[in-house]
Amino acid sequence: MIAALYVETDGVYFDLEGVDPWDISRDARGYAGPHAVVAHPPCERWGRYWPGGPSAKVRRKLGDDNGCFYAALRDIRRFGGILEHPEATHAWRAFGLAAPPRKGGWIPAGDGIGWTCCVEQGHYGHRARKATWLYAVRCKLPELRWGKAEGKIRLDQGHHNRAERDANPAKHARISARECKATPPEFRDLLLSLARSVRP
Repeated sequence: MIAALYVETDGVYFDLEGVDPWDISRDARGYAGPHAVVAHPPCERWGRYWPGGPSAKVRRKLGDDNGCFYAALRDIRRFGGILEHPEATHAWRAFGLAAPPRKGGWIPAGDGIGWTCCVEQGHYGHRARKATWLYAVRCKLPELRWGKAEGKIRLDQGHHNRAERDANPAKHARISARECKATPPEFRDLLLSLARSVRP
């Protein structure tokens, strides 16, 4: 059994044999084991747009996620498994983790406990490149599909103006917020396989 923490209600982790999904209604901060973990703690207050973006009416506080990242990190270290967050997340620095190289490859996370890497979900079925940082504890670390996911759009590429969009529509293709946040099934399966490799 694998515990999938902080996952979308009725999303890709639901209705899978051997997976116990914890969505917002279950509040994964209360997870007490004993299974290895795949954790997707909320990233909104840790990413590039943590203040809420240029049109935000309320100024947000960096890292204000009600303790979700802290709890996910605690559970990964206690039970083993894998934690996923967007590339360049401020959470890594806040919790003393080393920033992995953009080109890929596993490196020690700097905490004497885990390993970290950068991988693009575009290699695993996402329509965008979606660079992602992983933090693994007691997992067997496989070679992943490192580097740029060629032919995929970048999440930070948007419609800056009509002339720009008309000149290169593929480069500035729209991607919904829901699709942006979604975990492709192939990437989910990779994360579950890492969690299933956890050594006691």
